[in-house]
Amino acid sequence: MGNLIKAEIRKTLTTKSWWGLMIPAVLFAFLFAIGWGAGTNDVNDVLSSDEAQELAQLTGTQLGQLPVGLLALGHGINIGMMFPIIFGVYALAGEYGKKTITTTFLTAPNRVSALSAKMFTYIGWGVAYGLVIVGSASLATVLTVDSIGLPSAEQWLAVLGAGVLATVLATLFGVGVGAVWKSVVGATITLTIWMLVVENTFLFLTAGWEHLRFLGGVLPNGTLNGIVGAIGAEAFGAAGLSVQGDMNEDLQWLLQFIAGAPGAFSWWASALVFLTWTMVFFVGGWAANQRRDIT
Repeated sequence: MGNLIKAEIRKTLTTKSWWGLMIPAVLFAFLFAIGWGAGTNDVNDVLSSDEAQELAQLTGTQLGQLPVGLLALGHGINIGMMFPIIFGVYALAGEYGKKTITTTFLTAPNRVSALSAKMFTYIGWGVAYGLVIVGSASLATVLTVDSIGLPSAEQWLAVLGAGVLATVLATLFGVGVGAVWKSVVGATITLTIWMLVVENTFLFLTAGWEHLRFLGGVLPNGTLNGIVGAIGAEAFGAAGLSVQGDMNEDLQWLLQFIAGAPGAFSWWASALVFLTWTMVFFVGGWAANQRRDIT
């Protein structure tokens, strides 16, 4: 297995995809965090005075002292996670496209070993993507958010851990989708349209139906975003389905939306649900590749 993992690492390093996707991941994370960071200092202006007072009472803080930097971090990291997903698609779909999958399967003891090596290799790549994406978003947050609105050290560590976990799962999700689809172009276009357009539009349009607001906590993009975004929502007392304290449900959903996690239950629940989505595609791709003809 060790030799197979080394072969996978060398194989990936000989391509341009790992750095070609890491560069825009860092840039998008930085730019989105910069944009949100510049606006979050005045986040209370978005709320009416009554809502702002209610929020302060529920979170036990004074207005102007909320950790609004979590909002910038959440949005920056979440947009950056699209790129490790696409990178993961290349793991198997890319090999089918380049006709190298035959060599990969024939030089391994069996296909299970080859796919396991890919899994372990791309977990490592997911960690690498997570560190640089979180680092980029963190730098942008520090540069734009007032010191009083920056997260605490504990919250920052939570974001780091959640961000790395999210990028690992995102990468494996991409591996699974690519394994099922067997086409880099098809999988990438479909995932991008679904994750960035279709699902977000659907959640926004259904926001007025209270009985449908839970969908953000179970659909793929919503749960992936919720791993990090729910940390910000929790800091504002707005995570979960049940209304906390006397917070009205509209305000709760608005705060979840601003945090980048509409409908999220909690960060760990989002991680478990997205892990389920990842396993569905990963196991499906695993099973499909046991039977595929590679000649």
